[in-house]
Amino acid sequence: MARFKTLHDWTITPREAVEMQKSLRGSVRVTPLERPVRTIAGADISFNRYSPIIYAGIVVLDLETLEVVEEAGAVTETHFPYVPGLLSFREIPPVLEAWKKLKTEPDAVMLDGHGLAHPRRFGIASHVGLLTGRPTLGCGKSVLVGAYQEPAPDRGSWTPLIDRGEVVGAALRTKNRVSPIFVSVGTMITLDEAIALTLACDGGYRQPEPTRKAHHLVNALRRGERDIP
Repeated sequence: MARFKTLHDWTITPREAVEMQKSLRGSVRVTPLERPVRTIAGADISFNRYSPIIYAGIVVLDLETLEVVEEAGAVTETHFPYVPGLLSFREIPPVLEAWKKLKTEPDAVMLDGHGLAHPRRFGIASHVGLLTGRPTLGCGKSVLVGAYQEPAPDRGSWTPLIDRGEVVGAALRTKNRVSPIFVSVGTMITLDEAIALTLACDGGYRQPEPTRKAHHLVNALRRGERDIP
């Protein structure tokens, strides 16, 4: 069973959640990877609009082959409201329910969301990293905070994502002439490493394979097309 820490109670108000993010932000570390990444997990959630039921999924891949090593899923009910900037308080509890089912502890975790590219520099990727003790990165499909210049059209081109004068991530072209995705550090990784790891997860699509496969898993769970792994 994959382990995780208990850092705080999840039954809190949005105001308390903001203060929690500010408090935990000081524990985030932008440091080089301590060991090579051989397995990488992608995590995502899905839900029906206006429903409190959340479907979470984690897919662990072999980084060299991008083949699936393991999948885990969970379905839970949330009582935390949908508040931009505080989505981790809705989404992480079901992700942790899936996480503890894993037999493989992945070397890194990729989230469909943000890390430091967040108003309080503490998005879901940073939050999950502190809880699991794993290096994490966010790969968001849209910008939450910051501005960027359009990168060159070739795959691998990137430009800094800047918020209030600080580089908080990168606009990265993962495929020739497609819209960039937005990569940011969660914790225990550098931005250059997060970019390289994202490019290493190339399955030929805009979205990197770990979060793409997790996205397909959670949508299949929500539609009842898959049993919960």
